[in-house]
Amino acid sequence: MQHVYDYLIVGAGLAGEAAAQAIRGADDQGTIGMLGDEAHPPYDRPPLSKALWKDGKEDDIWRPIAKARATVQLGRRARTIDRAAHVVHDDAGDTWQYKKLLLATGGTPRTLPFGEGFIYLRTYDDYKRLRAAAKPGARIAVIGGGFIGSEIAAAMAINGCKTTMLFPGNAIGARAYPAALAAAITDYYRERGVDVRSGTTATGGRADGDGAELVLSDGSTLRADTVVAGLGIVPNVQLAQAAGLQLDQGGIAVDEHLQTSDPDIYAAGDVAAFPAPALERRVRVEHENAAATMGEHAGLCMTGRNAPYDELPFFYSDLFDLGYEAVGILDARLETVEQWVTPFREGVVYYLDGGRVRGVLLWNTWGQVDAARALIAAPGPFTAATVRGRLPVAG
Repeated sequence: MQHVYDYLIVGAGLAGEAAAQAIRGADDQGTIGMLGDEAHPPYDRPPLSKALWKDGKEDDIWRPIAKARATVQLGRRARTIDRAAHVVHDDAGDTWQYKKLLLATGGTPRTLPFGEGFIYLRTYDDYKRLRAAAKPGARIAVIGGGFIGSEIAAAMAINGCKTTMLFPGNAIGARAYPAALAAAITDYYRERGVDVRSGTTATGGRADGDGAELVLSDGSTLRADTVVAGLGIVPNVQLAQAAGLQLDQGGIAVDEHLQTSDPDIYAAGDVAAFPAPALERRVRVEHENAAATMGEHAGLCMTGRNAPYDELPFFYSDLFDLGYEAVGILDARLETVEQWVTPFREGVVYYLDGGRVRGVLLWNTWGQVDAARALIAAPGPFTAATVRGRLPVAG
């Protein structure tokens, strides 16, 4: 079957939905098609590891895609792009002709090199499976001590599960946080009942009828009712790569208008590597704010509007009763400058490199995202002495 649209969006996630809404707001008559490989219409992903484990409601995660008056085809995967003919071929044999195309293909979770039956929390179906398993007293093994692993472990403990964390580093979030903060977070998780096994990884394992058994790097084994792995994602660039589009930073290279190396193809969300002048480099960001804002700007640009993407995205996390917002690059290898009202409870961490602020961590400090963006954009030069105190912290 042949489908013809003015605007075609490959990917039915947050970025694709935001683009559809922006297109409809700018072009009331243009036709919009959307291909999504999941069985569900667009929804918010952050609640899958945050709000839905506290007081959030599943009914609240669904995006209002109907308002965009887009034709949404679910359970369908795009296979190839014929750039010359402006046609996308899908896995059911249908063709989708477009004038402008958006690639919002997201990413695929990294998986363990052994075993099957483990959960990789990425989709609504993954969440439903974990929700069914996360009964009070259930033994949950969480593999990964980074952004997603720490959220999952906190969510499991909050819901009464006997939670074990496994990761190769010496502390939770060690790649992102200053050493003292990472150590304090790790101690806090242990106080909250999480069995944190830093410096320990799973080297083998399998799921069976009674749960799963993992073989650990210290030679021991671990029985669990459920294993959840939070190992990050791999951007879905196969479609773009096969079409000959330029790649960068592991994603699809775009300019400030979210336009790829093909002027009729755009990219947004997890998969897009975009120029960030404040950081003096091209970056790729795998968080909600980036997906929503990039999707909106891409949609506007697809309609011919001049809507350059000049926003430095922020991201946030909830870890038990701790929370933070962050802007820019959080890399513990950079020079870090800490400014605490209450150590490891309320404060700001600045990340310096070459006299510039490259990232800001707002730890239980709210309402400072725009100020952090401005500080990162400032030319400096900054030192530890001159940057400390640049952002106010209530105390």
